[in-house]
Amino acid sequence: MMNLFLQASLLIWILLSLLWIWSTIIKNVSIIDLFWGFGFVVVNAFYVFMSGELNARKILILILVSIWGLRLAIYLAFRNIGKGEDYRYQEFRRKYGEARYWWFSYFQTFLLQGILMMIVSLPLLGISKTNYSGNLNLLDYLGILIWLIGFAFEAGGDFQLSRFKRDIQNKGKVLNTGFWKYTRHPNYFGDSAVWWAYALICIAAGSYWPILGSIVMTLLIIKVSGVALLEKNLKHTKPQYKEYIRKTSSFFPFFPKK
Repeated sequence: MMNLFLQASLLIWILLSLLWIWSTIIKNVSIIDLFWGFGFVVVNAFYVFMSGELNARKILILILVSIWGLRLAIYLAFRNIGKGEDYRYQEFRRKYGEARYWWFSYFQTFLLQGILMMIVSLPLLGISKTNYSGNLNLLDYLGILIWLIGFAFEAGGDFQLSRFKRDIQNKGKVLNTGFWKYTRHPNYFGDSAVWWAYALICIAAGSYWPILGSIVMTLLIIKVSGVALLEKNLKHTKPQYKEYIRKTSSFFPFFPKK
């Protein structure tokens, strides 16, 4: 298992290094965001095809991860391409200066994302690299159900938000309909649910400790780069957001308060 993990890590390091070189040429670190979903597709496919004979569970995880990762990459591409560098990376440029940031971004952003990607992808490794039966069982089907719910919230939430933002009359307003009526972050909840679906399938494959990756992903979403960071900004930029917070569940979907 460790050899396969190290080989996949080497592959991701090469791809991220090439992506970093391109970012220094175009002076836009935001392209790293597009690689997040696609990178998991690459890692998972490497695990599946390099771990031996295919079985039903490997085919299942290949399909699920490919749909999830490619959907996310395509969505972010349509959202970000042509919009310039994200404000977070612009702030880092101002903080460290152009003379330093071009190489500092390699460690702070590209290598860090690669390390996190390999840790988060541990359930995918556990699914592929196991001697357990490849026949699907009850936990696999429960994982599929949770994946479908999570994917619906994530993709549906992204679609509704994108459509909401396209209407100039909604500028400064808060989206509180559809999936956004039941949770302030349907896309983040959906993302977390998808990774817990992978954790269940990992357990179904007889691997337990690799679900650490799903735990790390959930902590990143809630405490680091997702919910906490976004809400910190929205509280200052949208006055209506405080009322939205009072009525709407933060993460897990629930009926809004009256």
